[in-house]
Amino acid sequence: MNRTGSAAEICGKKAPSRSLLALAIRRVRAALAWFLLSQSAAASEALIGYAFVIDGDTIEIAGERIQLNGVDAPEAWQVCLDETGTDYRCGEESASALDTFLSASRPTRCEFVARDRYGRFVGTCFRADGKDVNRWLVETGNAIDRGTYGSGLYASAQQMARSIGAGIWRGQPDRTCAARPGRVNQKPTC
Repeated sequence: MNRTGSAAEICGKKAPSRSLLALAIRRVRAALAWFLLSQSAAASEALIGYAFVIDGDTIEIAGERIQLNGVDAPEAWQVCLDETGTDYRCGEESASALDTFLSASRPTRCEFVARDRYGRFVGTCFRADGKDVNRWLVETGNAIDRGTYGSGLYASAQQMARSIGAGIWRGQPDRTCAARPGRVNQKPTC
């Protein structure tokens, strides 16, 4: 037996190739980095910065996607009906309104509640002047109250928006928003 061989050779096993070992090390490093990042971000109370609007209920701050807690806005492609029964791009309108609202008082601060199934943070966000972004979206009819994380957190704001016909509620109440694609006969989420 050659005493200068590696432990794997001495034991009669083939040593793993350097490329497999390098791949394993990279995977462990990536997993560790993700774990540390998720722990440090979850441990922090808030993320503050310049918010970029992704859609009517999702923003990005410092490269971190944030799903706004307790609200659901129409998707960018989604159409709604106005008071005359005419289609309009309510998803685009919602995103544009959110961008205008955020740009009036920067930076944006988000306090985290959880992570969603896509790995995004779920949070309640505030403008620099202290206004609750999530509540504003529902109050103005640019989003609806979502019970998933918020448990009806903005139900009263939605009731008010609906009663005055704000935003998506200016249309026909029974057919306000078009169904999401790929889901036949789905009832609207609004």
